[in-house]
Amino acid sequence: MSAGLERLKGSIPPLITPFKNGEVDYETYARLVEFQIENGSHGVLVNGTTSEPSTLTVEERNRTVDVAMEVAKGKVPIVAATGSQSLAETKALTDHAVKAGADALLIVTPYYIRPPQRGLVQYYLECAKSHDVPWMIYHIPGRAAISVTIDTLSELKEKSPNFVGMKHAVDDLGFVSQCFAALGEDFKVFVGLEDLSFPMMAVGACGLMNAVGNLRPDVLAEMCELVWKGDLLKGREIHHRLFEINQSVFFDTNPIPMKYMMKKLGIMPTNEHRLPMMPATPELEKRLDGVLARAGLLEAAAAE
Repeated sequence: MSAGLERLKGSIPPLITPFKNGEVDYETYARLVEFQIENGSHGVLVNGTTSEPSTLTVEERNRTVDVAMEVAKGKVPIVAATGSQSLAETKALTDHAVKAGADALLIVTPYYIRPPQRGLVQYYLECAKSHDVPWMIYHIPGRAAISVTIDTLSELKEKSPNFVGMKHAVDDLGFVSQCFAALGEDFKVFVGLEDLSFPMMAVGACGLMNAVGNLRPDVLAEMCELVWKGDLLKGREIHHRLFEINQSVFFDTNPIPMKYMMKKLGIMPTNEHRLPMMPATPELEKRLDGVLARAGLLEAAAAE
């Protein structure tokens, strides 16, 4: 497990799920995985929030893992998000990802239920007991309506040898520092909020799992590498350069803005969603066009 852990860092974008006439477009999905690898991403996250996983069936989520593994061929780590609100479903998704050879697992806190911390501990231990694949908690209380505590993380690290970190999608830098103090600096924290990409890496996060990586994989990878080299001035320059794009991800519910911008730049053919999600409105499209123009991305796309 240690050899694999060395690769588990850097920019690992959560891929969107392309749809075509209501069905998952696996051919386009394969091209998106290739796009990430060709543009320098350090890994790929399958079935994260940006992929609209709650609108997918278990079979569809499993198939996207298979496609990502087939395309990546070990060139970059594949992290499979296998969490659900149901323990049985989470275990089914996890079992498939493990058999498929996923390099790591990301398991969201079970949403809607709002369990006690002791319930979270037992839930995660139950999910992890049947495999030795490195796994992380996806900490996103804004969507899941439940937070984890330092005590819960510490207990999980003590009782599950392959518990290695978390994706932290919370506007709380202090909690990250508390994690390192309690769990050690080798505890892997991935940034889950675009605005905090550079600041959180500067205090010790090992990488990013940000939706905006669907647009600019190369720039996010470069920022990670600059931080590793200790070149914080250049890293900060990228932070400011990306700031408006980072904010635009949340002009509407993620991934509505992201899918529109990917279509606009020719990264994917359509920006179709499944209900209750909807494509961007004309007003939002105009606003996002302005963001892309100011970032120089529209000119770059036209020149290709």
